Order: sequence, then C-alpha cells, then structure tokens
Amino acid sequence: MGVALPPDKEETVVTPLPDDALVRAQAGDPAAFTEIYETLGPRVLGYFRGRGSEDPEALTQDVFLTVFSKLDSVSGGVQGLRTFTFSVAHARHVDEVRKRVRAPVLVGYEAEGDTRVTESAETVALGNLDSAGTGGMLAQLNAEQRDVLLLRIVAELPIEQVAEILGKSAGSVKQLQRRGLLKLRELVQPNGSDAP
Repeated sequence: MGVALPPDKEETVVTPLPDDALVRAQAGDPAAFTEIYETLGPRVLGYFRGRGSEDPEALTQDVFLTVFSKLDSVSGGVQGLRTFTFSVAHARHVDEVRKRVRAPVLVGYEAEGDTRVTESAETVALGNLDSAGTGGMLAQLNAEQRDVLLLRIVAELPIEQVAEILGKSAGSVKQLQRRGLLKLRELVQPNGSDAP
C-alpha cells in the first residue's frame, strides 16, 4: 500500500526508468532519450537546487548534454546510468563552486550614490613633490636636466628610451642625469658637507 501524496506533490512523483532504457538510448531510440531525461532530469535539478546552485536548470541541461554524448561508454544498466549521471552532476557542481570562489562578486556602480571624492593620482604626486620642496629644487635645474631626471627617476625609463623621447644620444642623457643629480645634491646639502 503506497502513501498518498497531497495533490500539489503528485506531479513531482517520478516513474522508474525502464530496465531497457539505456540499451535503447545507446541504439539511438529517441523515446529512450526522452524517458531518461524525464526520469532523471527532475532528480538532477533537485540535486542542484539542494546544493544552492545559481542556475540549476542550465547545469541540468549541461549534465544531460554530457551524459547523452557519452552514453556508449556507460555500462551497468540503469543503475550505471544513474551513477554516471550523478557523477557528472557532482563534477558540474564542483566546477560551479570553484568558479564562484575564483570570480569576484560583481556589484553595479551607481555614481549618484557615491559621495567619495578624491584627487587624481597626478595631482597628489605633484602636491607631494611641492610639499617636500622637491618641486622648488627641480625648478632650479635647467629644463633638460629636469626632463631627464623626471623621465629616469619618476617614470623609471631606461636611458635609451629617455634619449629617444628627448631626441638626444644616450651619452648626453647620462651626462644630463649626472649633472642634474650633482646640482640636487648641492641644493640638499648647501654647506658642502659629505653627509648622506
């Protein structure tokens, strides 16, 4: 004697899969594919929903695409098919969890609600230069020395690229850098002391 289910639960009752469904599906019988999907599909979908998947329907479809494409390798009858189907489902769930862990959660940006205000990096950097007196010191260098030092030290460009940018030889850039650094040293240590 079976247990009577409430009317709203009757449609979730799944009929058992016929024993010959796998053999018929392996032979290409379209009705067997339908039986397999209609029997195992709700269970796979329930598995994904129970695991909290973001898109259980899409994962269910993906599982059956894989299962149907590899039916020839399934053995063990209906029980082997069930085992294989849920092995694929579990693998898809693990893939989804790994993907969620690796991918950041994207949240939309609403400019109207953002009250943060900050200066640009360029403004801050130039302000820092001037606040340390560096801007005043750089102003005391000739234009070529200042350009070379900014490109070499601030922009961290190699001598060859600085030479190309300024249209000078690498030797000229080295001399301008050396002279500029010596001039800055004089400005930092005006009394001529050799203290670092």
